[in-house]
Amino acid sequence: MLNHNEFRRRLQAIKCFSLDLDGTFYLGDTLFDFSIPFLHHLQQTGRTYLFTTNNSSLSPREYVQKFARMGLEVPVERIYTSADATAEYLLKHGPGHRLFVLGTEPLIRFFERHGFVMEPDSPDALVLGFDLDFDYSRLHHAVQLVRRGVPFYATHPDLTCPVENDEWMPDCGSLSMAIAAASGVRPVFLGKPFRPMVEGMLRRAGVGPEEMAVVGDRLQTDIRTGRDNGLLSILVLTGETRPEDLEKSDVQPDFVVTSLGELMEFL
Repeated sequence: MLNHNEFRRRLQAIKCFSLDLDGTFYLGDTLFDFSIPFLHHLQQTGRTYLFTTNNSSLSPREYVQKFARMGLEVPVERIYTSADATAEYLLKHGPGHRLFVLGTEPLIRFFERHGFVMEPDSPDALVLGFDLDFDYSRLHHAVQLVRRGVPFYATHPDLTCPVENDEWMPDCGSLSMAIAAASGVRPVFLGKPFRPMVEGMLRRAGVGPEEMAVVGDRLQTDIRTGRDNGLLSILVLTGETRPEDLEKSDVQPDFVVTSLGELMEFL
């Protein structure tokens, strides 16, 4: 890890902060007290931000609405999700435009707005997201598709999603493991920490890798995104990761702060 002086030097080159949402900027439906002051501080110091989340249960439009309910106006172009990365990847590299999307209604509508057609019985690909509408019949159908040879993609690998009261919800990665166990086929993941997400983040922000810092609460997604792709990685301790987790992890951040509030002190 960097010492304080080295960290301050690295921060001088940063033009855009990639900010995770769940566990970093808010928890469930509650903003942290320091979140809005942090955005104001970025503006005052001539920097910008991009909200980057693996949580694909909402589309960018729904995230804008969620922020509005919290009293914060965020332009849709400042939000980049694993669904964005997945849609862009499939449009460029995918097997076709007919999809069976195992996900929420907002996620399904998101793919339709990007030109995809929902075809549950004979799709070109199966896309698994954070499916809050999950039921056994959908799982069964997804397994049959994959066993028939339909390409299997997942928006992100997160096993759980943090919510209020120190509780956790099963996330996309957990569902993907069930399908993989039943079909013998692992999905292609597109969200953090994988390259399609990083390329999309940099393209959306209009910066190079040395000009972006990744800030998040998860070692295996947020911090690995930075370490595997040459971006400055900053761990916050307001979500999943606890100090004791660092001692046994092979993924180490460039720097650790308790929260975005402490990070402000270095800018």
